[in-house]
Amino acid sequence: MNILTEKFTTPYHAAPFNSIKNEDFTPAFKELIKKSEDEINDIVSNPEAPTFENVIEALAFSGEQLDVVSNIFFNLNSAETSDEIQKIAQEVSPLLTEYSSKISQNEALFGKIKKVYDNKETYQLNEEQQMLLNETYKGFVRSGALLNEADKEKLQKISMALSVKSLQFGQNVLASTNAYFKHITHKEDLAGIPEAILDQYAEEAKEKELEGWVVTLQYPSYIPFMTYAENRELRKELALASGKKSFDGGEFDNQELIKELLTLKQQKAELLGYQNYADYVLEERMAKSPAKVLDFLNELLTKAKPYAEKEIEELRSLAKADGIEDLQGYDHSFYAEKLRKQKYDFNDEELKPYFPLDQVQEAVFGLAGKLFGLHFKERNDIPKYHEDVKVYEVSEQPEDHFKALLYVDYFPRKGKRAGAWMTSYKNQYKKDGENSRPHISIVCNFSKPTKDTPSLLTFQEVTTLFHEFGHALHGMMAETEYPGLSGTSVKWDFVELPSQFLENFCYEPEFLKTFAKHYKTGEVLPDEKIEKIEQSKNFMEGYQTMRQLGFGLLDMNYHTKVAELENESVKEFEDKYTKATTLYPINSETAMSPSFSHIFQGGYSAGYYSYKWAEVLDADAFQYFKETGIFNPETAAKYKILLSSGGTKDPMELYKSFRGSEPKVESLLKRAFG
Repeated sequence: MNILTEKFTTPYHAAPFNSIKNEDFTPAFKELIKKSEDEINDIVSNPEAPTFENVIEALAFSGEQLDVVSNIFFNLNSAETSDEIQKIAQEVSPLLTEYSSKISQNEALFGKIKKVYDNKETYQLNEEQQMLLNETYKGFVRSGALLNEADKEKLQKISMALSVKSLQFGQNVLASTNAYFKHITHKEDLAGIPEAILDQYAEEAKEKELEGWVVTLQYPSYIPFMTYAENRELRKELALASGKKSFDGGEFDNQELIKELLTLKQQKAELLGYQNYADYVLEERMAKSPAKVLDFLNELLTKAKPYAEKEIEELRSLAKADGIEDLQGYDHSFYAEKLRKQKYDFNDEELKPYFPLDQVQEAVFGLAGKLFGLHFKERNDIPKYHEDVKVYEVSEQPEDHFKALLYVDYFPRKGKRAGAWMTSYKNQYKKDGENSRPHISIVCNFSKPTKDTPSLLTFQEVTTLFHEFGHALHGMMAETEYPGLSGTSVKWDFVELPSQFLENFCYEPEFLKTFAKHYKTGEVLPDEKIEKIEQSKNFMEGYQTMRQLGFGLLDMNYHTKVAELENESVKEFEDKYTKATTLYPINSETAMSPSFSHIFQGGYSAGYYSYKWAEVLDADAFQYFKETGIFNPETAAKYKILLSSGGTKDPMELYKSFRGSEPKVESLLKRAFG
């Protein structure tokens, strides 16, 4: 018997981590893929006329146990991996890809979906059922289900080429980054750089069997150098090397690859019936159209640019005192750090004693209680995958309804990847009269407690915990019928609203004082430090906004105006569409597009704007809380509906129901610039 293929007998059918063996996974995946394929075949071979229930709903609930086992396995691969688990991942990933492809390319299945879709007016579907039907149909169509055989073959070839070329793009960026290093033999050339960073540079030199120090273009090496190094000529040299990554005409140059990738994306979009790739992507986003995105970015640009220019003037004044009359981009980090020190001279180390992890967790749990009536109780009888993990039963007051399981995993270890994330082991859904509740997990990498000291968080780590807990709330509050529309299963440019929204509470003195207390003395964090935290939040916000807008505008223009690249170089195209956001002189020898991995290798093609879009949403939502009182029960009740609805409604309609209007850029400007 394989425990992964049976119904779990643990409390709330939680993952039975204490009984799972690694050797259970591969046979379980094979058995559950076969079971799921049988469920699909049952839908296809059903002799009855296609209906919403026997096609769309049946498909929505197919592969239920396979999803649970996949979540368990791939979460372990991130949070508690081993050589054996990584080997299993290489075995099962192709099986899962093949299974997905079989479904999306199943013509008989799509035929039934299309019949239901074409006759949807004859069914009495509620709003959520209509959304499920539309999303199911669209998912197949966007994968090429309506194409003829020849075009399906073309689409497959384009997808394969995109996959290979985007991988090549990333490999070129990595190789170009690794090909450069600066060997420094005179310590005076490193004036201004903190000792800990110098030690790092010395280690890098040792690794290359060199005397002295080595600086590379990897961010942990490059960023501190640009921030602290007093040697301006060396800063210029490093910046030039960084700006030439995959843009030097050499072996790892990406300029032609960019044109090839954009042409393939355009071909894919046209094949599927779209004017351009941005139209294809944005159909499935909150923003809907390239025109709306460009209006949004340009409005923000017009309003934020004066603040950015004022910030650069401040830096120019500082630089002039050092005899520098022509402030350049490679001077920015150095003088920004000088200005930051002048204005807000505090460091993370002096704040950490006020933020012991247990207090911060208690605060975020308390906030969820105050806003949404949630209560958290630790359960020691629910299996865990590591002794560091804690499991909480989440219930809703006053009726004490079981709401969710929450796993928290806070400390780094060998088998755990870096960073912080929220994930789920099981989505919420309703089936056969039962409301099946979600199992949610937060994973972070905070300092472990010692014998004498609890785990103490930097302020950035405090906001990280609130951020991930915001995502967790989105999962835990879910109240939907179908697992595919539950919790965080929402549009890409909407998913960060709950996480970024919750971070705002960390900057509210009224709330901060309830938990920012010294772990030894109980002293509340002093007002002057709270004030500095508030003020430093928006330091160089104008400059950062211009930088993000430059990336967003470039991305959107690449994916709507690819034809212009027939007569222009990548550099000419880039300069033209980022000129309005540029605050320093443009260097003719550098370009950022050839190393813009977010859009040419990652998943942000025609989607880079969503970083700023989500900021506007969270600023506007929190502004509403501030107007009515940050703990106002009526406002919290409206926001709870937004959280619990998942992907069952159009996100803009959901947002307007909460706020009473569309989000306003002014809310972000007010928060950022006062």
